[in-house]
Amino acid sequence: MDSTETPVAAPDALAAARPEPGALLDVALRAARAASAVHAAYSGRTRVEDWSLKGVADFVTHVDHEAEAEALRPIRSAFPAHAVLAEEGAPLAAAGSDGWLWIIDPLDGTTNYLHGYPEYCASVAVARGGELLAGAVVSHGRGTEYAAARGLGARRDGAPISVSSIDRLERALIGTGFPFKALELLDAYQAQFARVLRATAGVRRAGSAALDLCQVAAGWFDGFWELRLAPWDIAAGALIVQEAGGVVSRLEHGQPLLAGGGYLAGNPAIHEQLGGLVRDA
Repeated sequence: MDSTETPVAAPDALAAARPEPGALLDVALRAARAASAVHAAYSGRTRVEDWSLKGVADFVTHVDHEAEAEALRPIRSAFPAHAVLAEEGAPLAAAGSDGWLWIIDPLDGTTNYLHGYPEYCASVAVARGGELLAGAVVSHGRGTEYAAARGLGARRDGAPISVSSIDRLERALIGTGFPFKALELLDAYQAQFARVLRATAGVRRAGSAALDLCQVAAGWFDGFWELRLAPWDIAAGALIVQEAGGVVSRLEHGQPLLAGGGYLAGNPAIHEQLGGLVRDA
């Protein structure tokens, strides 16, 4: 090769450096399924004595930790240099990550899981430079999985899904989450809840923000809001809503989507109307 020529990277090296959204989704699905398999293995077998408190009504068990470890395996194998942000504190590997970030909630809805209530899941997403590119939510309790990749649409169990077409609040069913980790927000939340309940067809709270967002994407909920969530609570679900034709935003104007805080989601019409309602409260 002439010394003035620029070496050309091998195709597999280029693919590793700039993986397509579909390839990223494949890894996200494998990671979420691996975590969900841990949920299945211990379902109904975790004793009360095994529960540990991270905060008020905020539990963690060996299931959370094992599920996180299993979710990390396919990610570390495929993209060892990518950074990871995980709820249970997986070591952050940022060196050479070039803006790539995997965001993992190994068990969203731990309290539900411990009580045998089927609203729990594993959530895995990947972003680059703050832009979500792929996400998967797998629920052993419900026996279903949701997936999306940027520009490729959203699916539930392999079938395309889309947000609802309801465009009037009085006909809308809204999902929410209580600020149980931030009780200082309870008074503000109660004021918002009262306004939303009076203005809509109903409000539901199941205890897994990732699944709530997926249910917005599937058109079962028309909107959703919650005052305090972490990036791992919303990353995969947010992309699934977006790829299903919906809108996800921060309640705090101008804040980055993946920074954590208050969130609002819905089909475009209900997202706008619900946002006005809760912000005015």
